[in-house]
Amino acid sequence: MPSSRTLTLPIEGMSCNGCANRLQRAFDEIEGVSATVDFPSKSAQLTIAASVDYDNSVHAILAVISAKGYQTTTPSDYDSADKSATLTVIDSGKAEADATELTAHSNTQELLIEGATCASCVNKIEKSLHALTGVQQAQMNLPLRTVSVTGNVAKETLIATIVAAGYQAKSTGNASDQQLLEEKQQAEQINYQKLITQMWIALGLGIPLMLYGMLGGAMTVNTAIERTIWLVIGLICVAVMYFAGRHFYIAAWRALLNHSASMDTLIALGTGTAWLYSMVVVISPEALPEMARHLYFEASAMIIAFVNLGLALELKARGRTSEAIQRLIGLQAKTARVIRNGKEVDIAIAAVLVNDLVRVRPGECIPVDGKVCEGTTSVDESMLTGEPMPVKKGVDDEVAAGTINKSGTIIFRTLRVGKETALARIITMVKRAQNAKPPIGRLADVIASYFVPTIIIIAIGSALAWLNFGPQPSIAFAVVSATTVLIIACPCALGLATPMSVMVGVGKAAEAGVLIRNGEALQNASKITVMLLDKTGTITLGKPKVTDIYITNNMDEARLLALAASLESGSEHPLAEAIVESAKARKITINRVSDFNAIVAQGVEGKVQNRQLLLGNQQLMVSQGIAIDDNSLKVSKKMAKAAKTPIFFAIDGQLASVIAVADPIKEDSLAAIKRLQKRGIRVIMLTGDNQETAQAVADDVGISEFFAQVPPEDKAKKVAELQAQGEIVGMTGDGINDAPALALANVGFAIGTGTDIAIESADITLMRGSLHSLADAIAVSKATLRNIKQNLVGAFIYNVAGVPIAAGVLFPFFGLLLNPVIAGCAMALSSLTVVSNANRLRFFKAKTD
Repeated sequence: MPSSRTLTLPIEGMSCNGCANRLQRAFDEIEGVSATVDFPSKSAQLTIAASVDYDNSVHAILAVISAKGYQTTTPSDYDSADKSATLTVIDSGKAEADATELTAHSNTQELLIEGATCASCVNKIEKSLHALTGVQQAQMNLPLRTVSVTGNVAKETLIATIVAAGYQAKSTGNASDQQLLEEKQQAEQINYQKLITQMWIALGLGIPLMLYGMLGGAMTVNTAIERTIWLVIGLICVAVMYFAGRHFYIAAWRALLNHSASMDTLIALGTGTAWLYSMVVVISPEALPEMARHLYFEASAMIIAFVNLGLALELKARGRTSEAIQRLIGLQAKTARVIRNGKEVDIAIAAVLVNDLVRVRPGECIPVDGKVCEGTTSVDESMLTGEPMPVKKGVDDEVAAGTINKSGTIIFRTLRVGKETALARIITMVKRAQNAKPPIGRLADVIASYFVPTIIIIAIGSALAWLNFGPQPSIAFAVVSATTVLIIACPCALGLATPMSVMVGVGKAAEAGVLIRNGEALQNASKITVMLLDKTGTITLGKPKVTDIYITNNMDEARLLALAASLESGSEHPLAEAIVESAKARKITINRVSDFNAIVAQGVEGKVQNRQLLLGNQQLMVSQGIAIDDNSLKVSKKMAKAAKTPIFFAIDGQLASVIAVADPIKEDSLAAIKRLQKRGIRVIMLTGDNQETAQAVADDVGISEFFAQVPPEDKAKKVAELQAQGEIVGMTGDGINDAPALALANVGFAIGTGTDIAIESADITLMRGSLHSLADAIAVSKATLRNIKQNLVGAFIYNVAGVPIAAGVLFPFFGLLLNPVIAGCAMALSSLTVVSNANRLRFFKAKTD
């Protein structure tokens, strides 16, 4: 009689437990199928009853997954091309409804934005999106011109909302990261060339007019001939303003229709006022006092030229800030050499499936994640972990997409493909973090939203002051001061101050193997006062090893280890694995064990080559009547004090050896902990081990505070206790039992070599196992926050100091009134200064002393 069959499918696209629950309910409706959907592992385990057709059921399962909007891998024993029969086990109407429900299900979408130029635009877009029911979070990255939206709103609704706010938006679609990068670079190059062309068009009019004025030419209208000439120049000027600066006026008009204001509003008002005033002088000079009949056509043209130049230079400089993500995307292979039906074929990376066999030769990039099943090599993983030394790889070792095979040819079986590879997940995490805003950045956006209207009011107030209290020609002075205020106060630099630094800082961290999940973690990491460190796998390697073998008789050490390893080969205990691995490392033959028996809480017994063996703790020896001499007892106590676990080994009723197993401390833990302590961070160790072991490890790494025998649930309590004392707490761990504490801490750091759930719970992932990465992460955080503050202070000081000077506060004392052209140049340079300062982070190097 046929039995039921079980298969496990990876599920791509689940973003929360809600996804798992929806999929679970859909599977439950399929006749003869029992399913368990697990969100943390992104998989579904399905059991198909023997009473139903297997292929038909698989077809139903795949149809449900597709209808729900998720992706999976087709089982190797099922040919979907041959299964076209109509199925009755699925309600097709319900499947469509479920798919529609999924469209509105909570997820994160990214849109490309056109027309946003400053912090006011950012605030307007984010405010409009947050007003939508179902939007949980909306964050715009001004330098990248993208907005990331998390929530249960259809993409079409998001685009319509952004358009209604006065901007253009489009979806990134299903394009790969490489395609999006190429499209972005091409668009930026086209935009750069366009801005440069527009700049030269404006300079073509502005420079001759400025030189004419500087050389003593009359910028006034006193005769009919002069009026005709200047009328022609005025018309040429408006044509130049259209061809070189129409993007400012179009954006300003859209903002006006949406009852908002932006940088474009200020530029449009400033240049428009200068041109309009000049045309009044040309057409009706008698309407103005003779002293006020000055023309400012050159100001309109030169301001547009300088602003376009500034935007072009900013665009060029911005490209350097995303070098880190560009390098990561560039690591993705485009093809893979797959072995199918005994033949090697090169196929597109998108066509590689889970469980495919892939061959990689020396010097080639590893295309997807997998496990080596043939060959040995060394792999350069520095692009993912920041670790410069190549890592040896052999059978059963895992390899990651994007790393470089250095020396040997290997064949590996794929484990993860597409967006599930480690490289793809890293790229996603870095992009998400670059789009994130730390609290200090959100504050700047809010301030900027009120900035433009305030500047318009100041410009009007300045003009009125000049009209009522200024010297003659008061009208001319009023126009100049208002125009200058509007131009110099553009909040471009303010809008770029935070995101530029975040982009470079997150990218710099990624180069060092530090993945920052969000902007808040980036900011909070710089404020940490207490760092909690898990012991096993964080301070130590997390892999027990045999460190000492004390022999009580004359038996050869290799022979003794062979017997011990043969006995322990039947055990699954971590200490047993350490003994077996030690034998394998020495290439010692492991023999078959018979009469194996595990004695709870004591050890194991069995026969190897007709020798009766006992291996375990002291209690096992006592219970079996094995005598322990004084020297062996003394050695065992010495081992325990050194944070090693003594294991007693008896052969044929006589104690033969005491084997010490320990979890070695990582080579650089001491140096890394000293780095943290030198920066004023209080370091505390948490461990579930006993007091004696904890004390020994703490002493070795220079930690004075530690808590031993801490169960998993109490680690989170320790975090809460310290937070209640006013501490900013960081927590670093690598295991499932660390997840609650990682989530509760102000900043959670997960060792990347640890479990996936620990990584998902943490704010920052350290791809290397070294605690130096932890110190590097904090150093990068501090440098980034310092850079943000420099940019914000610079932008605020620039505006605070520039606006009063533009309004004319220095005129009564020094006769100084700022020229609108100089204001336009200064405004363009302010943005360039912010971008250049952010780019300094690219050269940041954390001190290791």
